Amino acid sequence: MAEIHPFYLAHRDAMEAAMRQRLDLAETMLRERAQLSDIDKIRQEVMDEFEIVLIQMPYVGGAASRMSDFFMRLMGFMAIGRVLRRHGVALPVIGDIERESYKAQLLTAPEAERLASGRQFMSPENRALLREQAAKSHAEEYPEDFVYDFVEPGPGDDFEFGINYKACGFCKFAGRNGDQEILPHICGLDFEAYATRGIRLERTQTLAGGASHCNFRFSRLDPE
Repeated sequence: MAEIHPFYLAHRDAMEAAMRQRLDLAETMLRERAQLSDIDKIRQEVMDEFEIVLIQMPYVGGAASRMSDFFMRLMGFMAIGRVLRRHGVALPVIGDIERESYKAQLLTAPEAERLASGRQFMSPENRALLREQAAKSHAEEYPEDFVYDFVEPGPGDDFEFGINYKACGFCKFAGRNGDQEILPHICGLDFEAYATRGIRLERTQTLAGGASHCNFRFSRLDPE
């Protein structure tokens, strides 16, 4: 019988707490937009589905890989999407609920903390790490991992650096587990994740949308 990988098992309590917080933040939207009345039942179904997702989550190197954090932070939205789809909720509504509840969750962190995280992401030190990990990703040590290139701006570009994802762990997961229909909702979460940290993400194409790569371009948001 399949089990949760020990790395994810060690983080299970925190991931489940994050899921419960998201469901709390989404409650009004679940009632008003998804037209669901038995929210306690929906909560339990989502948490049960999240147990399945945890078992399905691929190991991609644990703490040594920056992409492990992406899986731990975002894969729970697959569980939410699956349950809402089974209840007949329209895909655009699912996408809105997931995006807005995620933004609300991100905004529970103090602004100073969020902006400090954004500055760290944009720092020369982190760019050096991204270059290093991008190069390592091409070895494809873990088949279910991401593969990506670090992108330097060229003449006339108005971004500070970029990442081209040539292979996506979420796309692989969705293809393996039949989640292609709700996969684009995961892509939509990226904009909120960066904006709440003071970072502008520009992206015009995704692997989930059929492109050859996802073209992430990052720059600092002007302070208001």
